[in-house]
Amino acid sequence: MDERLDPARACLLLFDLLEGHVNRDGASRARFAPVIANAAALLAAARSAGVMIAYACADHRADGASSSSTIRDTDNRLRPIRAGDPEAGKPAIIGGTHEARVVAELPPQPGDHVVPKHRWSAFHGTYFDIALRSRGANTIVLCGASTDVGVASTAFAARDLDYNLVIVSDACTSPEQDNHSQFMRRIFPRVARVRTTAQVVAMLSS
Repeated sequence: MDERLDPARACLLLFDLLEGHVNRDGASRARFAPVIANAAALLAAARSAGVMIAYACADHRADGASSSSTIRDTDNRLRPIRAGDPEAGKPAIIGGTHEARVVAELPPQPGDHVVPKHRWSAFHGTYFDIALRSRGANTIVLCGASTDVGVASTAFAARDLDYNLVIVSDACTSPEQDNHSQFMRRIFPRVARVRTTAQVVAMLSS
């Protein structure tokens, strides 16, 4: 197994580590605390190595016009959707608001790519693939929220576009810990190298 990462051909992607997700309430802050600490360590190591940095950020219209309106049984938190429910299509994050900002612990810098997105995947309808190919990057180091939703969607899209993936297990999170564990153990190893923050930092510094 190749444990190297070529900084010139790698990109660290921080997915939806936004105020509205991380600091929504006390339970969210507690759940995200180790994830943010690990993402900060990854970010420092990536910057030191000269790795491309990208942030995928939800950026929805307040009127729901940029949100998915597909027919489904539940919302992202598995709460049943009832016919005529005005909250069903309401976006969790509205572009241009405080909630849509990257958390203060992980500030984007000039030269980083901040990629607005309107679906779960960081690739769908965005310029992320173009930015990677322009840089000559063939490997994505992926962390963020939520393991079984946006991280998973992005991982599957990356695989179908033939990118190498490293998914950082302790720098991702989900409200459903069982889902997080299942993806890290049974699903992501089929499309990626699943590694810890410490392992990825070592890969970037070797």
